[in-house]
Amino acid sequence: MSKTVDGAEVAKHSTKKSCWIVLDSKAYDVTSFLSDHPGGAPIILRNAGTDATEEFKKYHPLSYLNDYLPADALVGSVDPNTFGQLRQPKEEKAAPASETDDSKEVPHVSLCVAATDFEKAAKAVLPHKSYIYASGSANNGLALKGNIDDWGRISFRPRVMRNVGDVDTQRKIFGHSSMYPFYISPMGTMGAIHPEAEPEMVRGAVRKGAHVVVSTASSKTSEQIMQSWIDEQARLNNGSPTVLFYQYYMPVDRKKAIALMRIVKKCGYKGLWITVDTPVLGKRTADRYLQAEEALAVGIEEESTAEWEAGGDNDFAPAMGGRPVQGQLSPHTTWEDLEWIRKEWEGPIVLKGVQCAEDAKLAMEYGCEGILLSNHGGRQLHTAPSALMTLLEIRTYCPEVLGKLEIFLDGGLRDGNDVLKALCLGATAVGVGRPFLYALGAYGTKGVERCVDVLAEELQTGMRLLGITSLDQCRPEMVNASRLLNEMWRPEPLNVKSRL
Repeated sequence: MSKTVDGAEVAKHSTKKSCWIVLDSKAYDVTSFLSDHPGGAPIILRNAGTDATEEFKKYHPLSYLNDYLPADALVGSVDPNTFGQLRQPKEEKAAPASETDDSKEVPHVSLCVAATDFEKAAKAVLPHKSYIYASGSANNGLALKGNIDDWGRISFRPRVMRNVGDVDTQRKIFGHSSMYPFYISPMGTMGAIHPEAEPEMVRGAVRKGAHVVVSTASSKTSEQIMQSWIDEQARLNNGSPTVLFYQYYMPVDRKKAIALMRIVKKCGYKGLWITVDTPVLGKRTADRYLQAEEALAVGIEEESTAEWEAGGDNDFAPAMGGRPVQGQLSPHTTWEDLEWIRKEWEGPIVLKGVQCAEDAKLAMEYGCEGILLSNHGGRQLHTAPSALMTLLEIRTYCPEVLGKLEIFLDGGLRDGNDVLKALCLGATAVGVGRPFLYALGAYGTKGVERCVDVLAEELQTGMRLLGITSLDQCRPEMVNASRLLNEMWRPEPLNVKSRL
């Protein structure tokens, strides 16, 4: 039986030489963990001697304590009558206001009439660190900029004099009907954005009939997130077409990888979206600055993070602001791993993070049901191609993939009209990430619902103005992609091999 400690004793251990924190009413000695913490020692030291439960829950389920802290780290239960003697954590500041901001007040949700409006609203209320997480990108941001810009470099070729009085925006993803050809992309640690985290996002999606891909690096457990889906479905009586898919960061340890898949399967997630673009973490520049600031704030110089960012055999996964959390991040994953994954997973498999035609063809040859063309929101490889550029490359060099796999895109979409461009070029559906994250942060479920409405209305208007009434009428000749095609990679000589 663990001993009882009082808050005053815990408060004394608030230095690098002796660091205790309280999590879920228990005190832990994490001194030896400071140098190993993938997010750096400062984030722990800032919470030393305090009840860090709520801060911890923003990023991880409490079950992580059992999985990743050694048993001897537990000091004992904290006397509930002495919680007032703990150190009080400093309150996080909101994101700094722009010089052009007239007000930090959040506008009424009805004033968000474009997907881009949610960012300004969220920036007014989010802690600075949370905004850095949501908005950050790799290196100098060129990959993120390319994602956004490339949507505008494809234009429509509309047809006129057509009866477009009624339009149908429904689309199926692996046989599951959706009200729209877009879904909510997986994003980790939503607890840093909204206290209700992923369940709050799921509730909004269910109410509007949009599908969701849930991240391994979620603040809540896979079971809790699925339960929020079940509860909201029951509340609606007639239910919703919304289903949940699972974005899978594959653990280095195969036993852990299989155990996680079995949890996902038991919960009822409808597809496994394996992230393949993070063998190591990209350089998240804004997060590097933030880490350095946190180190200086607690009086220590930030130690190098190069070792854990290089991957090696460390058992970490991307999460808050590009900082890994213990669990899953492996540079050792290969195409052959799909063979044993298939034995454990009976449903659809999507490779998330395909960025060239060769790998799209390999995914088809290895029996995947889908691919997600993505550069991880511009957060991984510096100057990585946009999903649109990769889609054009596939159309040019291995078009047979388009008829065999379901093709998804994400990255930079900020307008419902642009969904049509991807569909005309052969995509099944498009993922939308940051706009929903900002909407959640500023307004909770109401923001998620509003963001769906904004994109859906733009999509419907776009269909009518393009001259179509259903999404199966989308054709390549309805868009002009020549500006992107002119910059597309071309082999010399032309030779796209099926295996490299």
